Amino acid sequence: MSTGSEAPAHGSGGHQPPAHGATAHVLPARRPRDPRLDFFRGAGMFIILIAHVPWNGWAQWIPARFGFSDATEIFVFCSGMASAIAFGGAFDRAGWFVGAARVLYRVWQIYWAHLCLTLLLITVLVVVDARTGDDAYLTALNLQRFFDDPKTALVGLFTLTYVPNYFDILPMYLGILALLPAMMIAERAGPLWPIALSVAIWLVAWLRLADLPADPWTDRTWYFNPFAWQLVFFLGFGFQRGWLPVPAFDRRLLMLALAVVVITVPFAWHRLHFYVPELKTANEALFLLLDKTHVGVLRVVHFVALAYLAMLAAGEGGRRLAALGRLSTISQLVGRQALPVFMTGIILAQLLGVFLDIAGRDLLTYAIANLAGFAVLIATAAIAEWFKNPPWARRAPAPSRMAAPASAGHPAPTASAAPAVPATPARG
Repeated sequence: MSTGSEAPAHGSGGHQPPAHGATAHVLPARRPRDPRLDFFRGAGMFIILIAHVPWNGWAQWIPARFGFSDATEIFVFCSGMASAIAFGGAFDRAGWFVGAARVLYRVWQIYWAHLCLTLLLITVLVVVDARTGDDAYLTALNLQRFFDDPKTALVGLFTLTYVPNYFDILPMYLGILALLPAMMIAERAGPLWPIALSVAIWLVAWLRLADLPADPWTDRTWYFNPFAWQLVFFLGFGFQRGWLPVPAFDRRLLMLALAVVVITVPFAWHRLHFYVPELKTANEALFLLLDKTHVGVLRVVHFVALAYLAMLAAGEGGRRLAALGRLSTISQLVGRQALPVFMTGIILAQLLGVFLDIAGRDLLTYAIANLAGFAVLIATAAIAEWFKNPPWARRAPAPSRMAAPASAGHPAPTASAAPAVPATPARG
């Protein structure tokens, strides 16, 4: 998915050399933000919340129940596209070392976000378990180890060798980002070299040669292997960066994508397996090609087909998304603030599960829990966006100057005498 052409330069006369003695500060052109990127990433955030609420009835109707790929592919692919915008420009403008430093700074931020999120949710569940009188909620997420062997758990938590259940995505994401500087070196040899490197790394991971330990007490490994999932990330990065051509509308591609999506439904829809056991047997036989931890190739094929259909449905530049009105606006808002929304959703999903345990699970309580969760995610996105451009950080408009009346021998100043002030680009 392309984000469109470069923004035109201000004015129509092209770049003008600065006047003698003047200092020019040339700001790089910025690409307009593609609404499709934010829309689908926002939709992925809502789906991830539904999937994470324990025993959520609405989870029976998310896309993952009808296909081989799920919202994780949406999140990782869109994150790759967003990273091409956020980090690719840093490499282009400032060189490899500054670009790599920019990436490593983001890795550092994600690392601490993961630690704070884990410790905060542990605290929340300790309070919940204290009220219920057992350790059911801590045990469900494999967090009881934190109290059974705290010394080992703390070391493992900070070294990412203890990644409890449910806390896999952010470690995966920082692991993928850490590969980005190497990909930018490969790009120097040509646009297909980073894609070839990505495929080679994925193959090593798919062969179970790059598993990472998930806890010090067992042989459990990371549920999301970053060396495998980087393939989906760099597909998104590559389309945005121009390593891969964005496929145009083609009736044959359309029919092929539709066939892939439709054919996978009976193999993925577990409810149908109760009536046709042979489908369940076939699904189990395809495990290596559907493995989520190591990104089985059929997951990638299914997601690429879905992504192509979604791109066509949204229209060029996302023009058809406007027909959704407020739904599109809200989803884009959530997509722009994916990290704070995701972190909020991780904790919120567990609290909504507690609510359902207390209130019971029926159509009404499912609706209350999920719709309330959506409202909290939207509020989180709105607050995060407000803090990224708060009133105290906005520039006050320059006061208008009234021209002094001309007098003999003192002509009034003209507009061209004032130095030009470079425009500040809008926040992305």
